[in-house]
Amino acid sequence: METIIIAGGSGLVGKDLANHFASKGHRVIILSREKRTPTNGIAYAVWDTRTQTVDAQALAQATVVINLAGAGVADKRWSQERKQEILESRVQSGQTLTKALTSLPNKVHTFIQASAIGWYGADPVVPNPHPFSEEAPADTEFLGATCKAWEESIAALKSTTIRTITFRIGIVLSKNGGAFKEFYNPVRFRIVPTLGNGKQVVSWIHVKDLVGMIDYAIASPTVQGVYNATAPAPVNNHTLMSVLGQIACGSLYIPVPVPSFVLKIMLGEMSIEVLKSATVSDKKILSAGYRFQFPTIDVAIKELLNKNEPGN
Repeated sequence: METIIIAGGSGLVGKDLANHFASKGHRVIILSREKRTPTNGIAYAVWDTRTQTVDAQALAQATVVINLAGAGVADKRWSQERKQEILESRVQSGQTLTKALTSLPNKVHTFIQASAIGWYGADPVVPNPHPFSEEAPADTEFLGATCKAWEESIAALKSTTIRTITFRIGIVLSKNGGAFKEFYNPVRFRIVPTLGNGKQVVSWIHVKDLVGMIDYAIASPTVQGVYNATAPAPVNNHTLMSVLGQIACGSLYIPVPVPSFVLKIMLGEMSIEVLKSATVSDKKILSAGYRFQFPTIDVAIKELLNKNEPGN
């Protein structure tokens, strides 16, 4: 049985991850800014990224640390202040945990760091016959630079005996919120929007596969370094929305194009990422032995919409 500390355990992925490990009998400790009482077998410990402090007693018990902490990239319009918050929340969380693990007594054997496919720039051509692999350099725009700083925040762990794994996570699809909620909201009214020209590729992953991948990595001593956490079959925006419309509504839906200029007015600089095509390779994690539960977008959407019953 592992004792697993999760930073960012109250987020979309963190909640599923905490419940998953607790259900398997592992001890789970979520880092929080304030003291909280245990719930559903999950404990809490205090940390503060501003002062770079972590509860020493909790850290002394841990065998695995997972860092998912960071301000939501798509939660608010990107003002300069928001961009700084997105960057600092990620870098400070990595630095705080690294400082604790290199200065406080602990028995942690595995550290898992979240990053994002924002590391990569736009596809040079669409469709892109050469998906981005983990060796590709970081893009120089905001998200690429943020991901680079995020990953570098734990660099000092490489000089320890702790096995470090970084997952560059794609667009996470979950029935509990996030991107899928935004995709599905208009479809509830039988309106299926296509963003821009719809050709931009979305490299996605079902949240259960992301949780499964993290679990697999912890249990697999040979898994180490950087891995893309994206499903084997990226799809363009038009295909994603069409499949969603067909599964949710059958043939009774109205396709609605949303021009790029409208998105730029609505989202500002964030529209660049919404319209960006990024085709990301999953070959490295497949070679490491992970097998996807939801390898294609139709299988994923059917599960998210509970459409897997006989007759649906």
